[in-house]
Parts: sequence; C-alpha cells; structure tokens
Amino acid sequence: MVATKTTIWLCPGQGAQKVGMAKDLAERFPAARQALEAIDGKLGFALSHLMFDGPENELTETQNAQPAILAHSAAVFAALGSAIDGGGGERGGTVAAAGHSLGEYTAYITAGALGATEAAALVRRRGELMQQAGTERPGTMAAVLGLATAEVEAACRTASTGGAVVVAANINAPDQTVISGDPAAVAKAGEACKARGAKRVVPLKVSGAFHSSLMAPAANHLRLALERAPFRDPTFPVIANATAEPVRDAGRARRLLADQLTSPVRWVACMQRAATLADEAHGEATAPREVQFIEIGPGNVLAGLLRRIVPGANVISLGTADEVARFLEAA
Repeated sequence: MVATKTTIWLCPGQGAQKVGMAKDLAERFPAARQALEAIDGKLGFALSHLMFDGPENELTETQNAQPAILAHSAAVFAALGSAIDGGGGERGGTVAAAGHSLGEYTAYITAGALGATEAAALVRRRGELMQQAGTERPGTMAAVLGLATAEVEAACRTASTGGAVVVAANINAPDQTVISGDPAAVAKAGEACKARGAKRVVPLKVSGAFHSSLMAPAANHLRLALERAPFRDPTFPVIANATAEPVRDAGRARRLLADQLTSPVRWVACMQRAATLADEAHGEATAPREVQFIEIGPGNVLAGLLRRIVPGANVISLGTADEVARFLEAA
C-alpha cells in the first residue's frame, strides 16, 4: 500500500532576510509575483523592490524585515498552488502549521485564517511598534549556545535584579536559547551562562528586547490592530509560540499573537507538539502516512532546529525558485 503524505508547514522568523530575496520566485512563478505585488499594494510602497535590490541597511530595519520575510514565504506558498492539499484530502493534507515569532502570522496564511496582504499589514505594524518600543526603552538579545534551557533560565533569574529585566526569549533547541532584556542584564546573564558551561554567547543585532516585558507597550497597541484584522477560524491548527498548543479559532489566534510579543517563543515545545499532532493523525488513518515538514521562506534555519528537536524528521526547505520547481516536479 502506498503511503500518503501528511504535511506540517514551518514558517521562518526575523533574521533570514537578505537583499535579492524572492526575486527568482517572482521571475519564474506568476503566482509568486502576483502575491508580492498584492502585498506592495496593501502596504502602499514597493516592499518587493526593497527585497530584490536593497539597500541592506533599510531591509534589515525591523518594520521592513518582518513583512519582507512574510512576503517571501507567502510567495513560495502561492507558487506551490494546489500541489499540496491543505485540508486532509486523498494525499493526506496538512495537519498543522507553526511559525517562529513573526512566522506565526505566515502559518495563519497557510491555514486560510488570514490573507497574505492582511498578514503583511499586521506584521508591518508589529515591526513598527517593536522598533518604537526598543527606542523608548533600549534592549538587546543574545544567543546562548551549548547550555540547557533550564541553566539559561537560572542565569537570567540571577541577573534580574534591581528592576533589570532579562529572560529566556527564544527556546530554539535543547541547547540553544536566546535571552532578551535590558543590555546590562543581558550581559550579566551571558557571563553567568558562560560560568555555567555555555560554549558561546553571541550578541544579536536587533532593535529591541523582543519577547520580553519590555515589549509590553507594543503588545498593547498590536492588540488593537489584531482585533480589527479579518481573521477566520483556521482550516487546520496553528501551534502558538506562547503556549505550544494548537489554535483552532480566530479569537484565540488574536489573543495569543498579542501575548506573543512579551512571551517566549517555545519552539522546542512547538515542534514536539507538531510531531504529536502528526502521530495522532496517523492513528486515525486507514492507510500508511509519511509526515513531511515543509519550511517555506528564506533560509533553512527551522529545518536545522527541527532535526535537533525531532531526530529523523523528514523536512525540506523551499525558499528559492529552483527548490520550489524541483518540489513541484516531484509532487
């Protein structure tokens, strides 16, 4: 008996942007070009030109980088068209989607809960608010490599004194955690992590202390924008960063996307939950199924993290025109 394929979409977050992104997709796939043009129209400026040609310093600004990454992912998804059944048809369909930070908005695109243009507008607003919060109270982030998350969290508690804030913000892999907060507290926590055995502590080039309480002003304003956005119930569950649990209704999606700005990205738990959902889908199947995780958008960071969290996972990254073309030929 031939195995059917079960799909879980993975959508990348900030940091994967680079000049030239999605240009080859727009040139080869009309659907991708149309998706990018629609986002340009919604935002009121040529984001695609900034993606294709830069300048890099402007592209990396938070309010530009975030919608650019979402637009790239949306272009890939549009190029794929009907090659992947989104709703559990005879090819097995999609059982879940998950996105890292801003990628959670892209995940809702794949689930039909939010249009690409509306998602881009939300993410553009999100980036503006996050950058503004970082200006009002400067913060920073650093990646801690080679140390268990529990040890990182303990170091953050030790460094959070006298009103200073530093927290575990992105739990990316069992031994890779990003910390976020006031610059002095992040530096202090970084030293504590090294003392506890961290291999490296790498400062990140960001405009604020994302996924920490320093983003509370941004979260309050974003909540209003989310309430006005035309969300629909997703056709399959989206695993929320803040809870690592599947979201199946529009109201909860709105609430958790606002909470996300001040909550950690629980990526390890999200991927473990995704694997569980796939197992549950297999248990209900009448025929053998093969699980495929598909990362859509620039880079392959999420594929690498997944292999560390769920050993043996079948994952592919689709970000370039060649990668999409090869996938479509094999579908």
